[in-house]
Amino acid sequence: MGLTHNFEKQGFVILDGGLATELENRGHNLNHKLWSAKLLLDAPEEIRQVHLDFLTAGADCIITANYQTSVRGFMGEGMSQKEAESLIHGAVRMAVEARDEFLAQNEDPQRVRPLVAASIGPYGAFLADGSEYRGDYAASDSELRSFHESRWELLQNSGADLFAMETIPSIREAEVLLEVLRHTPDAHAWISFSCKDGERICDATPIAECAQMFNNCDQIIAVGVNCTAPRFIPSLIQRVHRGAPNKPIVVYPNSGETYDQKSKTWNGPVDAIGFQKSAVQWFGLGARFIGGCCRTTPRHISEIRRALLRNGTDRMRS
Repeated sequence: MGLTHNFEKQGFVILDGGLATELENRGHNLNHKLWSAKLLLDAPEEIRQVHLDFLTAGADCIITANYQTSVRGFMGEGMSQKEAESLIHGAVRMAVEARDEFLAQNEDPQRVRPLVAASIGPYGAFLADGSEYRGDYAASDSELRSFHESRWELLQNSGADLFAMETIPSIREAEVLLEVLRHTPDAHAWISFSCKDGERICDATPIAECAQMFNNCDQIIAVGVNCTAPRFIPSLIQRVHRGAPNKPIVVYPNSGETYDQKSKTWNGPVDAIGFQKSAVQWFGLGARFIGGCCRTTPRHISEIRRALLRNGTDRMRS
């Protein structure tokens, strides 16, 4: 998978930032049930280019545009099952092609080989009703399992290096995903939860309790938080560590704005904490996979890389 080499080489893995944010910055309207996956139909090369931009900015791992992809979702937009499956594989292909192009262009011997993580978004992303920030699904456990298994089977041999089970809002969905993961023993993944404050995930379960579920699972490479305001991250890192002391911690917060589920827009002030300073703080608290989520750009990732490399140099000198 390359993770061991990445850690030995630099001691951390820098993730990418907000794929949809960058696509919107390029003028694409993503106010659609498929969100960024809509461009797998309309402009797949734009997705590949954004992946490449994040790699150029310093990301060691890029996350595919599969967050909101599913056969059911694509078929609901009039596609056949075969077409839907092709688009799901295509999202991984865009990331792999961007990684290959980056490696062909990059001659920096200090850069590790970037990884490609296949995004496994929550069931609420498929519903496109904002419930990935609540976790209050009407679906039964068996329905959740069937939904995730169908996508998982398509992605496990897609060319991705690992899975990113991300923005998970409920402990119930996390339990289902852990079961799905265990049925594919050769697969590895991280899991990251969406949180409502510095202690609890979106369904109000303490994150330490959620993290504990994954502490002894060898297939889980990291446990943590994403798409959560930066101001909550220090407390959440500490609580994740209490629940899963055997696991590296992954954090990739949003910019600190608030998501309006009705208008599907981000509003309010950007969190005042700079990502350079914050990344060093998060690393000091134990985070080893660090990046950004919604409303973060290649500039944020570049800032994180500079800060962590400078911090490592400063630590060696001291």
